[in-house]
Amino acid sequence: MAAIAPLTAGAVMLATAATDAVYVMFTSAVVARKRVPAATWSNVWYLLSSYAVISYTENWVYVGFAAIGSWIGAFASITFLHRPPGGPPVGAAPE
Repeated sequence: MAAIAPLTAGAVMLATAATDAVYVMFTSAVVARKRVPAATWSNVWYLLSSYAVISYTENWVYVGFAAIGSWIGAFASITFLHRPPGGPPVGAAPE
């Protein structure tokens, strides 16, 4: 097993955090049926995920950092998209 490079581990964690945040934004755009934002978020999603995959395939230990980043990204993006109780869900049609 090769040594863990802290910079690579941090970069993988940040890339997967960003990937999950972008995935949530993509899903929100799809639910709202917004074609251009959905396509744009999808593009960014694949660019970010490719970095993480390429980085952690060199050493399986980086998968752990990817998992941590994934959790952080999903948590942060759901926090960002949080709506007050009683409001319409994200992507609901305007009244």
